[in-house]
Amino acid sequence: MIRVIKPGLQTTVQDEGRFGHYAIGMPPAGAMDNESYAVANLLVGNRRGAAALEVTYMGPELEFQTDTTLAICGADIPPRINGDLIPTWEAVNVQAGDVLTFDVLKQGVRTYIAVAGGIDVPVVMGSRSTYTLCGVGGYHGRTLQPGDVLHQAAEQARTPKLGVAIPAEWRPQFPSVLDVHVVVGLYSYRLLEDSLNEFLNTEWTVTPEANRIGYRYKGVRLNFVPRNQPFGAGSNPSNVVDCGYPIGSIQIPDGVEPIILLNDAVTGGGYATVATVISADLHRVAQTRTNQKARFVAVTVEEALHRRRQKQQRLAEIESFLEA
Repeated sequence: MIRVIKPGLQTTVQDEGRFGHYAIGMPPAGAMDNESYAVANLLVGNRRGAAALEVTYMGPELEFQTDTTLAICGADIPPRINGDLIPTWEAVNVQAGDVLTFDVLKQGVRTYIAVAGGIDVPVVMGSRSTYTLCGVGGYHGRTLQPGDVLHQAAEQARTPKLGVAIPAEWRPQFPSVLDVHVVVGLYSYRLLEDSLNEFLNTEWTVTPEANRIGYRYKGVRLNFVPRNQPFGAGSNPSNVVDCGYPIGSIQIPDGVEPIILLNDAVTGGGYATVATVISADLHRVAQTRTNQKARFVAVTVEEALHRRRQKQQRLAEIESFLEA
């Protein structure tokens, strides 16, 4: 068991996500940086999809009440056991009574704590992920609070390799300006041509309104093609008749401050989606901080699929490395 002494800023139970229910308005939730989450689980020998803890900006203080193995991957928030620094990106044994704490965040936003066997919370609609907006899944559908007690599950598939660290080339990079690769569309034609060019050539800044629902950016104002709005599309030219929002879709209400919709966002609405972040870049977006810079870089669907295959291959190589 694991007792929560301090919960940190926003610590939740997450897994791969709650898929198959998008059509009825249920977003997937799940780990925002699904690559760091997956590697943490691999390090402790868990099966794919085991639940872990997602930590945002400020780490929790946790007391382990049984001997176990943990791994911490993602943002650079230095962890300590009983006051002593421990390595990240490798499996570490802890003993009953040990207390895990974290130093101040250095880079990134989110880090993942995986424990051997995973976190045991009820499966809701096929997932253990927390969707706080509806109080669904995770630990009572909410962020962790002082006094909560987490139980370990039995999702371990193999014995962890202690002292084997993930090489630096397989760890995330935290550039000062992030290139976010996007596929332009579905409603990019609603933007004036000059504004579409500005969208792709502006260096945008992450605003404080950046969370699991979506990331908002500030930069220049963009203009939409004037028209007589059709019935049901609202009065602003950035509105359309309701459409579905894929994860990573970018809308620009009134041409001000683009928003990337992420894991906990609504599944549809009436704003024109001018582009969609490719799936292989979503975890990189999730590690960008307030006031960090980003550029939207247009790629083809073929390039997006190529980058997704590269990401899948990278995880396969890490798994083979740990099993060797």
